[in-house]
Amino acid sequence: MKNKKIFTCNTISDFHKMCYLPKPEHPLVSLVDYALVDYQTDGNEICWIQNFYSIGLKRDIQGKFRYGQQEYDFDEGLIAFVAPGQLVDIIVEKSDEVKPSGWVLLIHPDFIWNTPLATKIKQYDFFGYSVNEALFVSEKEENILNGILENIHREYHGNIDAFSQNIIIAQIELLLNYCERFYQRQFLTRKKTSHQVLVKLEQILDDYFGKDNDLIDTGLPTAQQLADALNMSPNYLSSLLKSLTGQTTLQHIHNKLIEKAKEKLSTTNLTVGEIAYELGFEHPQSFSKLFKQKTQQSPVEFRAKFN
Repeated sequence: MKNKKIFTCNTISDFHKMCYLPKPEHPLVSLVDYALVDYQTDGNEICWIQNFYSIGLKRDIQGKFRYGQQEYDFDEGLIAFVAPGQLVDIIVEKSDEVKPSGWVLLIHPDFIWNTPLATKIKQYDFFGYSVNEALFVSEKEENILNGILENIHREYHGNIDAFSQNIIIAQIELLLNYCERFYQRQFLTRKKTSHQVLVKLEQILDDYFGKDNDLIDTGLPTAQQLADALNMSPNYLSSLLKSLTGQTTLQHIHNKLIEKAKEKLSTTNLTVGEIAYELGFEHPQSFSKLFKQKTQQSPVEFRAKFN
């Protein structure tokens, strides 16, 4: 980030100003036509930290979009989600032949403050994703989302009354619920990407459990450690695994643990306590309880089959 100017967008008006857009019609919520965005930058790169939520579908982007730690690929139309406090970095590659299009919905936290959505919006995993798995939508799905956005725009563009805020918030929540549904569909349909995650997860667990001495010092791997190694959030990884295999990240860790425990029980003369210790357990009883829960037999009973 050295010598790179970073804008701070505390308000939606700040974002409009940075993009050379007219003043927003509502100070706390705005629907932006992405074709009208012209980022305020002397070069071809712009960075900013925004203190509001944004949901954007962008097509024909001739550059790179970085959110968190990874780049999004905009070769296809897709939706990206940005949470307050995150750094956004865009390398703009302007073209006279291809013009970007799409929309960006901006929602300031003050707009939903003291409503159920203020808490619920933090539970949507896609706002915390730090990988390039943005949401790809079909034409039919995009039409559904566009219909909701039209309702939002019509409501805040019209005469504001006592019902306006609740109606807009209800539409925003409907939009997010549809996005969550489409993400679950994506987990199942983008099999190649998902398969690669499963293969890499397996390799990481094999490497982790293949280093006995490290387990003594560090204990079992955590969901956070695995997610970090895969460059994604723990919630995203767990959701992906759950949709693909029916098991959470923790269950995958335990499966690998039991596999390693069976190997030690059947091929070594180590005591159950020594095996538990090597696998990162402080108390052998905890290891034995988990082993029986997973295999319906105790470590001693499993070992007896090999004697």
